[in-house]
Amino acid sequence: MTHAQQSLQLTSRWKPWEPVLWVFAFIAPVLLPSHAALINEIAIVALFAMSLDLVLGYTGIVSLGHAAFFGLGAYTAALFAKHVMPDPLVGLAVAIAASLLLGLVGSLTIQRGSDLTRLMVTLGVALILLELANKLDWLTGGADGLQGVNLGPVLGAFAFDLSGRTAAYYSLTVLLLLFLLARRFVHSPFGATLKAIRDNRLRAMAIGIPVGARLTAVYTFAAGLAGAAGALLAQTTGFASLDVFEFHRSADVLLVLVVGGTGWLYGGVAGAIVFKLMQDALSTITPQYWTFWLGLFLVVLVQVGRERLLKPWTWFRKGGA
Repeated sequence: MTHAQQSLQLTSRWKPWEPVLWVFAFIAPVLLPSHAALINEIAIVALFAMSLDLVLGYTGIVSLGHAAFFGLGAYTAALFAKHVMPDPLVGLAVAIAASLLLGLVGSLTIQRGSDLTRLMVTLGVALILLELANKLDWLTGGADGLQGVNLGPVLGAFAFDLSGRTAAYYSLTVLLLLFLLARRFVHSPFGATLKAIRDNRLRAMAIGIPVGARLTAVYTFAAGLAGAAGALLAQTTGFASLDVFEFHRSADVLLVLVVGGTGWLYGGVAGAIVFKLMQDALSTITPQYWTFWLGLFLVVLVQVGRERLLKPWTWFRKGGA
C-alpha cells in the first residue's frame, strides 16, 4: 500500500465523535418535539450547503447560482406529487434525476473562464429558471406558488404530521445517506484529484488528471444533492414558490459555509446548525432587525477568525470528514 493510499484510508476512518453526533441528531426530534420543524430545516440547509461545498471547498469552483438546482428539485418534486403520484421517495428520486441532468448541462458553463465569469454564468442560470417558473404560471403557479401538494406516507407507513416529526426524520435520513455517499466520494482517489484541481489546475492537467471530466462529474453530483435538498423542502412543506430560485438562497448557503468552513463535509452541517439557530433566535427577539445582528456576527467572524470565535468547531474540524 502506497503512502497516498494509507493517507486516504486514515482520513476516511470514522472519528469517535461522529456516531455520537448522528445519534444525537436522530434523537433530537424526540428530545425537542416543539422544534421538530426547525430540525427539519437544519437538515435541509445542511444538505444544500454540503452540495455547494463539494463544488467550492473541494474543487475551488465559485458559484452564485446553486439555487438553480435547489429550485428545480423543489418544483420537480412538487409537480410530481401533484400530477403523477404522491409517493415521496419516488418524487425525491425524480427530483434528483432532474437536478443531475441540469448539473450535467450546466457543467459545460464552468469549464472555462475566471472565477468572476463563473459567478455571473451560474447566477444567470438561476435567474433564467426563476423567470421561467414565473412565466409558466399555468404549470408552476407563478408568483402565487405551487399549492395543493399532498404527499403520501413515507414507505407507506409514516404519514407527515403537523408536529413535523416525520418530516424531521425523513430529512435527517436522506441527509445521512447522502452524507455517507459524499464521504465515500471525497475520500476516494477521485476526491484526491478534485483537491489537486482546486490547488493548482495547470499542475493537475500536467500530471494527467482529466480536469474537464472531473469538473463535470463533481458539478453534476453536487447538483443532484442540491436538488434533493430542494425536493425535501417542497415535500415537507407541501409548497413550492419562486423563493426557491431567488438569489438569497445561493447567498445564504454561502454564508452557511462561511460559518462552518469549506473543504470538509461537516462544515455545511455545523454552519447550518449555527446559522438556523441564530436566525430563529434573532428573529424572535428582534423580528425587524434580526438580519442586522446576523450580518454583524458574520463580520466579526471574518475579522476575528472562525477558529478563535468558534473554538468548539475547531476541534471537530481537526478530526472531521
